[in-house]
Order: sequence, then structure tokens, then C-alpha cells
Amino acid sequence: MLEELRLQASSAAKELLEAAHLKKGDLVVIGCSSSEIADHQIGSHSSEEIGQEVYSAIYQVFHEQGVYVAAQCCEHLNRALILEQEAAERYNYELVNVMPQLKAGGSFATAAYKTLSHPVAVEWIKAHAGIDIGDTLIGMHLRAVAVPIRIETKYIGSARVVAARTRPKYIGGMRACYDDTIG
Repeated sequence: MLEELRLQASSAAKELLEAAHLKKGDLVVIGCSSSEIADHQIGSHSSEEIGQEVYSAIYQVFHEQGVYVAAQCCEHLNRALILEQEAAERYNYELVNVMPQLKAGGSFATAAYKTLSHPVAVEWIKAHAGIDIGDTLIGMHLRAVAVPIRIETKYIGSARVVAARTRPKYIGGMRACYDDTIG
């Protein structure tokens, strides 16, 4: 089962990477419910093994391309995010002091904290794209204009998968011209 989850998570990450045209230094937010993956209600059956397997697969895909991954914590930590200190410094995010655990932060964020070289927590980000695994509600951590992306990977385990990219706001009205190469 874990190998299948790894393949599904990796596939979803690769699809988002390509569809969102992510580049080195961009930031992706991932929300993940291991309970939903295991066909349970969100927050009811956290699994350290599932969280680690899914995080590792997703992290590997993005890390190889130089894209930062921010792991969204669960509601018990107010959906704070775990990311590499370098990313927090690059985007000037203020650090908060918390270490996620299985039942306070979730298995995915805990896996991120254990995996990253210099993990830190922040309260909010404005990511370039994201993947929501199991209805974790990542929208608050995306830039202002989120665009849904239809990817082939609809589920990881039993959890629904939804992906999005962001684009700059279009301003100026009907006379304005837009540069299609930036969004």
C-alpha cells in the first residue's frame, strides 16, 4: 500500500510541477490528511508511515527542481506551515515557535519537520501553487489569484486531490493588454 501511495503522490507532484510551470525558488504549499488517505475522517487516524511516505515522494519531486515545499499543519496549529529556513528567509516570513507532532500538526508536517535540513514554522505564506490532499483547505496559503489545475491523479489512497497554480492579477480593464508569458 505504501508504495502505491508514494507513486500517486509523486505523480501528483510531477503533474503540478509541469502544469504550473514552476521554477527554481518558487514555493508550493501541500496540505495532506493521512486519515483521509487511509479512508477515515480527517484528523481521526493520523499515520506517521503514510505522512512520511507521501511527504518523501512529494518533497523529492520538488526538491530536485529547486522548488520549496511548505507543509501545512492541521487546524490544531492554526494551519501553520513547516518549510526550510532558507525559504522563509528568502520570502521574509516571520518565524513562529512550534514543532508539529502526530496529533498536533499532523503526520505530513511532522514528516517535513523531521526531513528538512533546517525546518522552521511560519504562520502564513503566499505560495505559487499547491496540492490539497484530503480536503485540508490550502487556499489561505496561495497567492491572491488561484487557478484550478485538472491533473490526472484524482486520489492518493482514498483522499481527493485538488491542485492549483496562481497568476498575477489582471488589472486595467478592457483596454489593457496582458503578457501571456507570466500567467
